[in-house]
Formats: sequence, C-alpha cells, structure tokens
Amino acid sequence: MRSVLERMARLRHQPMHLVSPQQARAGYESAADVLEVPRRPLARVEDLDVPARDGARLSARLYQPDERTRGVLLYLHGGGFTIGSVATHDILCRELAALAGCAVVSLGYRLAPEHRFPTAVDDSWDGLQWLAGARERLGLDGPLAVGGDSAGGTLAAVAAIQARDAGLPLALQLLFYPGTAARQDSASHRRFHHGLVLEQAHIEYFFGHYIDLSLRDDWRFAPLNADDVGGVAPAWIGLAECDPLFDDGIAYGDKLRAAGVAVELEIWRGVTHEFIKMGRAIPEARQAHAAAAAALAQAFQAAP
Repeated sequence: MRSVLERMARLRHQPMHLVSPQQARAGYESAADVLEVPRRPLARVEDLDVPARDGARLSARLYQPDERTRGVLLYLHGGGFTIGSVATHDILCRELAALAGCAVVSLGYRLAPEHRFPTAVDDSWDGLQWLAGARERLGLDGPLAVGGDSAGGTLAAVAAIQARDAGLPLALQLLFYPGTAARQDSASHRRFHHGLVLEQAHIEYFFGHYIDLSLRDDWRFAPLNADDVGGVAPAWIGLAECDPLFDDGIAYGDKLRAAGVAVELEIWRGVTHEFIKMGRAIPEARQAHAAAAAALAQAFQAAP
C-alpha cells in the first residue's frame, strides 16, 4: 500500500478538489482501471435502460457469468455522489458476478452538482424497485441484494431501509466502506484526513456539491440517523483500516447489531479507501472481492 501511495504522489496530478466536477469525473474515468485486476470476460454483459420517477432514463449494465446463476445484486458505485460511473466500476462488478456466481446490475444514478440530494437516493430506490419487477423479463432467477462502495455503500444502506419499509425482501446489503454519519468528525476522520487517497478536502468537495449543510442530518444522507433499522436485510461490511470512513462503518455495524440485524464485518489492515479497485497492486483487494462474493453466494443460497 505504501508503494502505491508513493507512486500516486509522484504523478503530481492536480488535486481533485481544485478542479471542476466535470474535470474530476474525466480524471477518475481515465485512471479507474490502472490498478484493477484484468477485465474478466463473462457470458453476458448487457447495457440496460432504467426508468426513474421523474421520467429520466438511467444507464445500467447487467453482468451474468452463465445461465446457472442464482440471485441478483444491484450495485451502486462510489465517487462521493459526484464522480464515478458504471464504467469506472465495470471490473469490480465483473469480479463480484463471477466469484459469487450471481447476476450483477450496476446502476448509473445521477450525479451532483447537476443533481443534488436526494436525487441519487431516489434513483437508487427506483432502480432497486425496477430490478425487483424486471428480473423475470431479464431471464434472472433468485433473490435480490443491494450493495455499493463508499457513497454507493451509503445509498445501498439507505435502499435496504426503504426496502424493509416497502416489504421488498433482500437477501443482503453489501457495504464496502460506507459513509453513514452526518458529520465527519470521528477519530478516523481526524487520523486519516490527509495523504491516504480519500482526503478531508475531497470529502468536503463532494458533499459541498451534493447536499446543503442544513440537510445533512437527514437519515437518507446519514443512515446512522435512521430512527429504526430493525428488520433490514443482513449486512456484510468490508472496511479499510486507514480510511476516514472506518469509524462510520464500525458505528453502522454496531447500530445494525443493536437492532437485531445479522452483521458480518471484515477489516483489511494497512489499506486505504478505494483499495478494492487496486487488485493489480495489493492482494487485499482480491481478498475483499472473494470475501464479499462468498457472503453474497451464502446469502443467496440461504434465502427462501
């Protein structure tokens, strides 16, 4: 991990928080695959068109390793609600589909600042409801799960609560280092605020584009503020030790357990935020892929 950070520092790119969101997106897209594992071929990769409540059409991509798959994961990419796309998380979704033996649908929810809170939340929930009704038409079988990384993990946690309230059964919520708190003032935020991929300046940049300060106590931005998480889907939470969001993940796992929700929480030591997209450089990324996929496969097998 130290070697990766040193190589990133030598590139001397202009800091993301000093450029426009459009420039930040382009830079993230161009570098998204540099440290990833090789792109895995799958039997079926199909672009989809998903309706949103306001009439917009959202891009999505279906991944299916073979016709024997059971279970479908709706995946929500990371990127601070401001950057990231189906394309930036293509390799990760291929890995999860192949390793878990399930179908994955990656959703291109709309980004800030063009679409501020709660558009990403609404798009994610609309996508999950649509997928629940479209599985048979798409030739998919088995139970449904939701997951994501970073901001996508936040959206997945929120969607799991919405699914419980709507009576939509989920086998699992799969959360890679989710943001869950209204304020970024925990010990891990203070300790890892600079020099480790996700910096405090980036977080302030993303959230400034996404949501007004006056709205940050809304549980749809900060799931830790949800009044009741009892009865939500079981959770798998994967965290990076050297990550400002580390304490957010621990706290949300504790909140779920206190409400009687089954939680499996795994920590990868010595790695940073975004490590799951560094499989070419660090073995922990591939370990996390395998662990998340095993949790998915087990949840789908156990679901009625």
